Amino acid sequence: MIQEPYDTIPKLLFRNAKQWPNKAAIREKDYGIWQTYTWSDYLQNVRDFALGLRTLGFGPGDTLGIIGDNRPQLYWAMAAAQSLRAVPVPLYQDSIADEIEYVLSHAETKIVVAEDQEQVDKILEIKDRLPKLEAIIYDDPRGMRNYRHSFLYSFVQIQERGREVAGKEPGLFERLVAQGQAEDLAIIPYTSGTTSKPKGVMLTHHNLISAATLFMQVQPLHETDELMAYLPMAWIGDHLLSYVFGFVSGAACNCPEEPETVQRDIREIGPTFLFAPPRIWENMLSQIQIKIEDADRVKRGIARYFTALGMQVAEKKMKKQPLTLRERLLYALGEPLVYAPLRDHLGLLRSRFCLTAGAAIGPEVLLFFRGLGINLKQLWAMTETSALGTLHRDGDVRPDTVGPPVPGVEMKISEEGELLVRGPNVTKGYYKNPEASREMWYEDGWLRTGDAAVIEPDGHVVIIDRLKDVSRLQSGAAFAPQYIENKLKFSPYIKEAVVIGNDRPYIVAMINIDAAVVGNWAEKRSIPFAGYIDLSQKPEVRELVYQEVKKVNASLSPELRIRRFLILHKELDPDDAEITRTRKLRRRFIAQKYRDLIEALYSGAADVRVKALITYEDGRTAEVERTVHIMTVEEPEPVAVPA
Repeated sequence: MIQEPYDTIPKLLFRNAKQWPNKAAIREKDYGIWQTYTWSDYLQNVRDFALGLRTLGFGPGDTLGIIGDNRPQLYWAMAAAQSLRAVPVPLYQDSIADEIEYVLSHAETKIVVAEDQEQVDKILEIKDRLPKLEAIIYDDPRGMRNYRHSFLYSFVQIQERGREVAGKEPGLFERLVAQGQAEDLAIIPYTSGTTSKPKGVMLTHHNLISAATLFMQVQPLHETDELMAYLPMAWIGDHLLSYVFGFVSGAACNCPEEPETVQRDIREIGPTFLFAPPRIWENMLSQIQIKIEDADRVKRGIARYFTALGMQVAEKKMKKQPLTLRERLLYALGEPLVYAPLRDHLGLLRSRFCLTAGAAIGPEVLLFFRGLGINLKQLWAMTETSALGTLHRDGDVRPDTVGPPVPGVEMKISEEGELLVRGPNVTKGYYKNPEASREMWYEDGWLRTGDAAVIEPDGHVVIIDRLKDVSRLQSGAAFAPQYIENKLKFSPYIKEAVVIGNDRPYIVAMINIDAAVVGNWAEKRSIPFAGYIDLSQKPEVRELVYQEVKKVNASLSPELRIRRFLILHKELDPDDAEITRTRKLRRRFIAQKYRDLIEALYSGAADVRVKALITYEDGRTAEVERTVHIMTVEEPEPVAVPA
């Protein structure tokens, strides 16, 4: 049996199978029923698949592409590759063919494990352009009966091969795992590529296990905890917080049935810990606001009152200000009336803590959920730091910071104002990219993060924005576009925003409405519309968004207020290269693509005619033409001050 040190993920799998053989390790909801696999089951499935891969000539140093939704089989494939000292390369399941081709080609992927027919078809489309690719393995057999390629195998077939090998060579798998070393590459996740082609980040077992261990020094996790695996497997956040955390702590990982059933499945599991990027929390906030607006007048009034009170109480607690007796009594009354039912609606009644990371979250969003009694905290990290860097501590959560560094991770600010990081969780460099690897280092092992930041005297880190995105108006006034964008996105009607103003006379914004929320709003008012394009340019919708922008302006200093804005005629889309798969803005691309709209915002024009090329999921494109209206925002009325 594998003995300490458990310095690789497969070695931790052996430890868990020995320590908790009959405890749930991973679950999957299939056909409405939760299927549970114990740690013993997990080990057996990984062993069978790893030895089956070996019969295909797959071994140390090879790369395994993985694409699909969160499924136990795909996580087993990841662990199987690591057991052979090979390297998994996960891809975003909604990637188009060109994006998949770039990653698989750059990583020189030998085998791809695909979830289903849809993903297999994507790989087959580009197979001729991938000379290193030797085999494709699929998990879901539906629709695959008539596929007759010699290089195509089912997941079950590979496991059967592995069982035959295990029968002939007992102990082989254990010997292979024992050869693994802490400094072996464990995964190559590719960055989202906001400014250039995605880069493959080389992360070792030591990086990932160190990150999990350091995190748990601040926020313990136990084998009794329940985790949700619903975020893209290609995102380093899922890999650390759903996969590595489970191996290190023994906690159970739960995979939802479909992306569309995530919220319902979360309610059924009741996770004790939930991790979600800001866009998920913003979506949940919108759902709650819709639920409140759809209630009758009495319930709507109660919900509005107590959610506002909750935010007020949460803010005072963060500032360590004492609550009045009235606030304590009313908040206690709000618990059974509003807060507990809303937490139950979100599936977070059992949660001990929740995390957000991946982008800045609006302070109002953080306050809202903490006001409901959800222990939501911020974590700052990068792919290059194994998804770990800073973390709020219980009792010391502040909406304007991302918390202090976790133990063992050092941070400082360069002369240019850039945040620098050093620690055992930091990558060794970029795969097959020595130039970028050299550029990422500052000195003495300090990693350049690219973030403009401030470290406060108490150690809390304040992330201002990406260093390259911090802007100045012609007047010299500095501003962070992301800060204003997050304020806009607190509105349930605004899904995305792009703030512009660098070297300009004033700030303008291009806005995406939330089609579902605004569509519901329009239907209740009998406003007809035919799709997003039509809805976005309705006069009533422009006025609705206008009022939301005015609210944001009231909270900003006069020089940093939005003077003009427009509602984009299409949603910003990863398939159109406007945002990344993790929904980060590609600002340079947007500035170039929408330069005519931006110039119109500054020209004083009342509207502009636009043509846009839209890319559909199947790769087809279509051109749309539309008049986009521009709104000028009035200054807030001055508040009269008594003499």
